[in-house]
Amino acid sequence: MTLEREVVVVGAGVAGLAAAAALAGDGAKVTLLERRAFVGGRAYSYEHPALGEVVDSQHVLLGCCTNLIEFCQAAGLAEKIRWYDRQTFLVRGGRASTMEPGGWPAPLHYAGSFLRASMLGNADKIAIARGMMHFLRGDPAPGSDADNESVTHWYQRTGQTGGAIRHFWEPILVATLNDAATNCSMKYAGKVFYEVFVKNSTGGRLGIPTVPLSEFYGAGAQTIERMGGRVQLRSGVEKLSQQAGGRWLVRTADAEFVTGNLVLAVPFEQTRQLVSGMEVADAAGEQVRAGLLETMAQFTASPFISVLLWYDRQFADLDHAWLLDATIQWFFHKSRIRGYAPEKGSYVELVIAGSKRALAMSREEIFATALAELEEFFPGVRDARLVKSGLLKEARATFSVTPGLNAYRPAQRTALQGLYLAGDWTATDWPSTMEGAARSGRLAAGEVAGERGRFLAPDLPPTGLTRWLGGTK
Repeated sequence: MTLEREVVVVGAGVAGLAAAAALAGDGAKVTLLERRAFVGGRAYSYEHPALGEVVDSQHVLLGCCTNLIEFCQAAGLAEKIRWYDRQTFLVRGGRASTMEPGGWPAPLHYAGSFLRASMLGNADKIAIARGMMHFLRGDPAPGSDADNESVTHWYQRTGQTGGAIRHFWEPILVATLNDAATNCSMKYAGKVFYEVFVKNSTGGRLGIPTVPLSEFYGAGAQTIERMGGRVQLRSGVEKLSQQAGGRWLVRTADAEFVTGNLVLAVPFEQTRQLVSGMEVADAAGEQVRAGLLETMAQFTASPFISVLLWYDRQFADLDHAWLLDATIQWFFHKSRIRGYAPEKGSYVELVIAGSKRALAMSREEIFATALAELEEFFPGVRDARLVKSGLLKEARATFSVTPGLNAYRPAQRTALQGLYLAGDWTATDWPSTMEGAARSGRLAAGEVAGERGRFLAPDLPPTGLTRWLGGTK
């Protein structure tokens, strides 16, 4: 089947959906191929056959995720995101500290709640304030190429205290970069802290989808189809071959497509598999293919674990919370977030992010640890009955933004005519996040259309004092 002036996008995760939506909206004839029976990529949900429940790992949005938010708005998803300005940090026993913007201008908008936070001592607060000043001065500068310092080294260089690290920097770091400080580049940690805490008062808002993720991102697939594109599920790609004139043959189990524009919008492991078996037209193409494989060999994965629990009654009035000094790091009260009736009880997700040690633990060990810690943070759970439980282990949930990796993140346009890459692991200036995936898809679509930044949403501007204190990056 020959596709004239069409684009084939492989992978219906956030990157592929964003690329396909941008191109379809621009008038291109788009075919989006997805190997699984549902869309969303790593932000997916499915019906668990044993539990009789639709399960997923929790993914969130932040106010600074302008491309992801714009994509969701275009798909009619604005009403299916619940936004939170207040963040709750819990220590064992249930003692809470909250952080939320107040009336002061950026970068002081969190100052009031920050000063009241009991999880931090005075020395911790002074160290954190000193660290934030580094971001305001551009050290490291968001968007810069200074990528050779680990977060651990930055802690030492800026005199961060143990309490500041354990109760502030590390929870935010693990939640956004999904890895330990020694494995994270300050280029990307600095980007996150600047966007969330310094730049303006809305970048740190937390948005949580109120429906299962494949249903949520399924609206994006429907938008693509309304614009004339095709979304084909259960269509895993088996072979890629470069044809004469720079066109590409894409073969699935049931069909073949020939296109002048091919976007691979899958994680680096899957891209490596496809490129490894790819047929190219000549020696020059083979050299490019080898270079791509060498680039992808530099990437490593980091895990994400979700412990899913159903109780017969509600035992907490929080929708979500950070859990400090524990194996479980984040609590999502999904039944409350999704608006279930109280009589349906509590559906809870406990997150263990970026922990290779926990990944190696058995199912029984993970459950025993999670349940014991949950009781320490929420003593009321002892009065509730656990009805059923599930566990989702994602060994390759994200890529690790290790120091020095930025030099290996490939551009969306490759040196092979008509071949483009998308995915959070490509060059986006963002870490491994849903926003990074959305940006990559839109950048790839821009390359196909001949203008790299054509479909990018503008970043949130610096506001308040940040505009005058070096926040014009």
